[in-house]
Parts: sequence; structure tokens; C-alpha cells
Amino acid sequence: MSLLDAIRHTRVYQEAKEEGKLEAKQEAKEEGKLEVVPRVLKLGLSLEQIAEALELDIEVVRKAAAKSSSDS
Repeated sequence: MSLLDAIRHTRVYQEAKEEGKLEAKQEAKEEGKLEVVPRVLKLGLSLEQIAEALELDIEVVRKAAAKSSSDS
């Protein structure tokens, strides 16, 4: 077994790998929510309503709204 294989089998490595997967999953989930922001703004929801419905910080929603308006 190589040194790299030995490292991959350590508990620390496995925990770090799992933590990385969870973080990536959370980021993807938030990105998905942020993609919805421009659409629901067009439906007439306020930034506050969107933040509450998507369980996001209002500043994050503001930035997504500003980015979508500058992209258009």
C-alpha cells in the first residue's frame, strides 16, 4: 500500500472528505435557490419575502437581485 493509500484510509482524511462533500452540497443548494431570485422578483415578490421563503439572508438575496439586473 502506498503512502497516499494509507493517508486516504485515515479517519482524518475520511472526515475531511465527507465535510468537503457536505459543503459542496450546501453550496449547490444555495446556488439553486439564488437562480430562482430573478424569476420570483418578476412575479412581484419583495426581497424580504424571497429571503424568508428561500431561508436566505436578505443581503444574499439583494446581491443576487442586483447581479441579475446587471446581467440583463
